[in-house]
Amino acid sequence: MTRTTLGEIRHCLEGTIPAVIATVGADGTPNVAYISQACYADEGHVALSFQFFNKTRANILANPYASLMVLHPQTVQFYRLHLRYVRTETQGPLFESMKAQLAGIASHTGMANVFKLLGSDIYAVQEIEAVEGSPLPTPPPRYSMLSAVRRCSEQLSRGTSLDEVLNAVLATLTDLMGVQHAMVLMLDPVSQRLYTVASCGYATSGVGSEIGMGQGVIGVAARERTPVRIQHMATAYLYSNTIRNSLQASAPDFCPEMDIPYPGLPTPHSQLAVPIVSAGRLLGVVFVESPHDMQFGFEDEDVLVAMAGHLGAAIDLMQSATEPQEAVPTDLPTPQAQGAALHIRHYPANDSIFIGDDYLIKGVAGAIFWRLVRNYTEQGRTAFSNRELRLDPDLGLPDVTDNLEARLLLLQRRLKEHGPLVRIEKTGRGRFQLVVQRPLELQEVS
Repeated sequence: MTRTTLGEIRHCLEGTIPAVIATVGADGTPNVAYISQACYADEGHVALSFQFFNKTRANILANPYASLMVLHPQTVQFYRLHLRYVRTETQGPLFESMKAQLAGIASHTGMANVFKLLGSDIYAVQEIEAVEGSPLPTPPPRYSMLSAVRRCSEQLSRGTSLDEVLNAVLATLTDLMGVQHAMVLMLDPVSQRLYTVASCGYATSGVGSEIGMGQGVIGVAARERTPVRIQHMATAYLYSNTIRNSLQASAPDFCPEMDIPYPGLPTPHSQLAVPIVSAGRLLGVVFVESPHDMQFGFEDEDVLVAMAGHLGAAIDLMQSATEPQEAVPTDLPTPQAQGAALHIRHYPANDSIFIGDDYLIKGVAGAIFWRLVRNYTEQGRTAFSNRELRLDPDLGLPDVTDNLEARLLLLQRRLKEHGPLVRIEKTGRGRFQLVVQRPLELQEVS
């Protein structure tokens, strides 16, 4: 007789349908309760969330044996797991993953101070019993997981710029994994905020929109440096509102006119955020979401973790690559600026930039843009290098991991969305030019 393995029923431990645990107290009195989280730990163990000192907890400490009923969300087959309590973990990867998952859900519901994980209870699985019934056939997989990882790895290995590697990740998600809505955010190590540098599937790109550490699923995944996956949400919940409210709460001087709208879905039902980490450093987050329930399973999570790892290594390699030594490159021919002057305002307090009445960018990217247009109007320069920007102390770039390429890409994409009158074009490795079609009129507002 073939025994059912824990790996074969891993879909039952995705949290789609709450598991039910049965325990017995020291006096023989049984107790049945729902469990907030029942997770796959390894082929011989499951992890159950420990959030409250309740009757189940008291029974387990008195009698370590329990029975867990789980349901396969696709075949509706019930399984009964016979368990033995082993230990409680309060730190480590498994605990951090479960804590982040719970925090991600709590951050959506305003229950962050209530839904706290006290520990991950580890149980040895002694037997798995299929409950008699009439299950449905197992649906075929949506796509080849290994093919997606291979395709992404190949494209990342050919990328020579941050723009290309980000496009490779988004193309793999949409073409091979059927993801309709995705974005990549990079970490600003100074402000400890995440800003969107690439997205697909939304009405607006949201490039430049920001999320703080710990805010929403994305912020929690970044703060805890572990994937956070939510399989289903209440339909009435508006994620974008929560993000906006949390931004306002954390920034009393929040100015709506300078807010680049977050591009997320108004009513997401499934979300998965995976941190981009390289050599132990957090670089950003890859995020996908769907308006449908149960779109991202543990296999999707595995693929995104692999893709994020490759992406992090590619970004690190680009940042460490040797750049051309000349500090000031030679100007290239560009069209003569003609027509009415374009008014550009700069606010030194936060380096925010407005073109006409429209907000463009702020922070380090704003400081870079202000330097470029000043050099253009005062010296007639159009050609620039990454190296000279890195050597400029006035730009406020951090000494280590300056993310200059990400900031330039952000600026380039924001200018492209604003229109063709002022734009940045790459001219070679570590070089670019400023193309201006109208005369510029600069104003610094103190």
